[in-house]
Amino acid sequence: MDLIGRMIDLLRPRPDRRPGPADAEPVPARCEKPAPSARPRAFQGWLRIRESLSLPLRAALGAVPVALLLLLWTLLTDGAAEARVISPLILPSPLEVVTAFRSLWFDAELSRSVVASTGRVVVGFLIGLAVAFPLSMLMGSFTKVKALFEPSAVFLSYLPIPALVPLTMSIFGIGETQKAMFLALAFLIYLLPLFVKAVEEVDNVYLQTAYTMGADRRRVVAKVLLPMALPQIVHAMRLGFGVGWTYIILAEMVAAERGLGQIIIIAQRRGPREHIYLVLVVIVLIAYLTDKLWARLHRALFPYLGTR
Repeated sequence: MDLIGRMIDLLRPRPDRRPGPADAEPVPARCEKPAPSARPRAFQGWLRIRESLSLPLRAALGAVPVALLLLLWTLLTDGAAEARVISPLILPSPLEVVTAFRSLWFDAELSRSVVASTGRVVVGFLIGLAVAFPLSMLMGSFTKVKALFEPSAVFLSYLPIPALVPLTMSIFGIGETQKAMFLALAFLIYLLPLFVKAVEEVDNVYLQTAYTMGADRRRVVAKVLLPMALPQIVHAMRLGFGVGWTYIILAEMVAAERGLGQIIIIAQRRGPREHIYLVLVVIVLIAYLTDKLWARLHRALFPYLGTR
C-alpha cells in the first residue's frame, strides 16, 4: 500500500514542476482534402460560362434535342396501329405526317389559309399598334397620364387571352371584325407595358440636357424620348408580332372560312390528325421567318446597336 501511495504521489502534478512533452495536449490530426478527380475537371472544362461557340457546334447541339424527340416519336408510333404504344388517332408516326402534306396542300388549301391567317395577324397587329404606341408614349412621358391608365393596363395584363374570344364575339359578332379585334386586343395587352418600359428607361440626363438647351415639352418628347426609346420599341414590336401567331388558332376557332386555325379545328373534329401537326410546324416556320425579317429591319434602322 505504501508503494502504491508513493507512485500516485509521484504522478500528481506539482506547482513547481515544469510541464514536459508528456503533459502537452494531443494535436488532432488534419483532415486532408481529397484530391479532385479528373471527371469534375473535364465536366467544368466542357461547360464554361458565356463561352463563344462556332456555328457548326451550335447547330450540332441544337439538333440533339430534335433528334431525340424524333427518335422517341418514332418508337412510340412504330408498327401496326394495334401494336403501337400510342394510337394513330392521337399521335401518327412521323412518316405518316410527312406523307399527309400533299393532302394538306391541295385538299385543305394550305397556301390560301396561310395568306388568310397572315392577313388577320397583320391587321390585328396594326390596330393594336395604333393604340399602344401613342398611349405608351403619353404614359411613359407624363406621370399623371400613367396614373390614369395604369390600373386598367394592369387589369388587362392579368386577363387570360382566351377569355377575350367570347367577349369579342358578344360585341363584334363572329365575322372578320371579331377576329381582327381579338388579335388587336391581344397585341395591345402585350405591347403596351413593353412600350411604356422602353420610354421610362431613357436616362434623365438626356432630359435635363434638353431642358438646359431650351427645349420645350413637345420637343423633349419628340426629339429625345422617342428617338432614345425607338430601338426598344421596335424590338418589342418584333416580339409581339411573333407572339401574335400563338393567338391565331384562338382567333379562327369560330366561323372562319379559311385559315390555319380553321384547318386545325376541322382536323381535330373530322381528321386527318396529321394535318394538326403539319399546321403547327407551318405556324412555327412562319413565325421564325417573320422574326428574321424583323431582326433585319432592326439592324437596318439602328446599325449602331450591332446585331441582336
